[in-house]
Amino acid sequence: MNRWGPEHIAGAAGALLLGAPLPTAGPERVTIDSRQAGPGVLFVGLKGARQDGGAFAKDAVAAGAWGVLVAPEHGAEAVEAVERQGGQPGVVLVGEQPLAALQRLATAWRRELGAKVIAVTGSTGKTTTKDILVSVLSRSRRVAFTRANFNTEIGVPLEILAAPAGTEVLVLEHAMRGAGQISELAAVSEPDVGVIVNVGPVHLELLGTIEAVAAAKAELIAGLREGGTAVVPAHEPLLKRYLTAAPHVITFGPGGDVQLRIPPGGDSRRRVEIDLAGRMVELEVPFAQAHLRTNLLAAVAAASAVGVVPSGRVEVAFSPGRGQRTELPGGVTVIDDCYNANPMSVRAALDDLVATAPPGGARRRVAVLGDMLELGSGEREFHMEAGRHAAEVGVDVLVTVGPLAAAMAQGFRGDSHGVATAAEAAPLVGELVKPGDVVLVKGSRGVGLELVCSSLTAGRY
Repeated sequence: MNRWGPEHIAGAAGALLLGAPLPTAGPERVTIDSRQAGPGVLFVGLKGARQDGGAFAKDAVAAGAWGVLVAPEHGAEAVEAVERQGGQPGVVLVGEQPLAALQRLATAWRRELGAKVIAVTGSTGKTTTKDILVSVLSRSRRVAFTRANFNTEIGVPLEILAAPAGTEVLVLEHAMRGAGQISELAAVSEPDVGVIVNVGPVHLELLGTIEAVAAAKAELIAGLREGGTAVVPAHEPLLKRYLTAAPHVITFGPGGDVQLRIPPGGDSRRRVEIDLAGRMVELEVPFAQAHLRTNLLAAVAAASAVGVVPSGRVEVAFSPGRGQRTELPGGVTVIDDCYNANPMSVRAALDDLVATAPPGGARRRVAVLGDMLELGSGEREFHMEAGRHAAEVGVDVLVTVGPLAAAMAQGFRGDSHGVATAAEAAPLVGELVKPGDVVLVKGSRGVGLELVCSSLTAGRY
C-alpha cells in the first residue's frame, strides 16, 4: 500500500483524515497491536472485550508509526501525540467503526492487487488444505496466504493488507463460529474461488444442527464474485441446495470431477494419480493419510479453477499441531494433532493412527484424546462414539483428558486411563509409553494437549 498516499488511504477506509500529514507515501503494513507499530506501519485501534485499542494510539505514534486509525473519541489525543513528535510524519485517521474501516481498506487493496482470491473453509482440514494448495500454486504463481489462525473478521483483512504488490493468487482461510460470519468474510475478500472442504458436527453449541452448519459454510458460495467457482465434496447432500447460486462448480472425491487414482505398482504411498476432469495428473506427495489425500483433491480442484494444473513433487510443511510426526528414541512415534478436534477429525486421526501401526504388529497404538468442545447437547454421545471407534479400529491404550473426553472410556473396551487436565496427562502418558509405540495426541485447542507432545519430545517417557 505504500503507493497510496494518506488521502487515498482515508478514502478507501471511509475514514476522516485529521490535520495535514507530512508523509506522501503510504504504509508498508498494518497492525492492531501497538507494540508492533513503528516506521511504515499503520496502527488500527480496535475496541475489544477488555480494552479499547484506540487508547494506545499515542504509543504507536511515539514509536514512529506511519499513522493511526482510531474511533472519533481518540482522534484529538492522537493528533496531540503527532504534534508532540516535533514535525515527524504521522497520519491520524478517524472512523466511527475502526474494524469496518479496516475491512473496507482490505477490500480496496484486494481489488488493487488484481489477484485471484481463493477462500477455504470447512468443518475440519481447512488449514492443511490451504497448506497443500499454497504448495501446489507456488511453483508457478506468486502466492500470499493466511498465516497461523488469521482467519477471522480481523485476521482476514490483515492478511489481505499484508499481501505484497505483484501477488497473483491470495489464499485465505475463512473461519466460522456462527451464522453470518462467512458472509462477512466473503464480503471483505470477494473470493473468485470458494472451497468447502467438508461439513461436519462442529460449533453445534452455537448452530444447533449440522444442517445449520452447512448453511453457514454455504455462505461462501453466495459470496463468490461474478463468474466464481465453488469447490465442494462430491455428493454432499447438505450442500446440494446451495450450489445453484454458484456460477461454476467443481466437485472432488469419489464420483466427482477430481478423483484419486492409485497407480498400479510403485510406492503408492507417495505417488498418486488424480483424474482432473478427464486429465490425468501424477503427483508425488509426502503423506499417505486418507484425509490428507482428500484435502489434496480439494487443493488440486481449487488450483485448476485459477488455471494451475500441478505436476511432480508436492513439497508441503503443515502448520503446527496438524498431524506432524516426530520419531523419538526407542522407536516411539508421536503424531501431534493437538491443534483442534471435532468428531470428524478425531475419527480420521484414529484411522491414521491404526494405518501407521496396523493391528497384529509389534507396535502399540496409544490415543491421547481430549475434550471436543462446542458440540452442544449431543456432546456426550459424540465422545462415546469416539471411544467406540477407537475400540473398533484397534487402539490398544486410550488416555482421556477432560470431563467430556471421560465419556470415551464408556465406549472403549481396552486399556483406558482418564485425567482431568493436560498437566496430569503429560506424566501419565510418559509412564505408559513403551518403546515402539505410536502415540496420537488430539483434542480441542482449549485442552492444551501440546503439553503432552512437548513432554514426550523432551524424552520424558
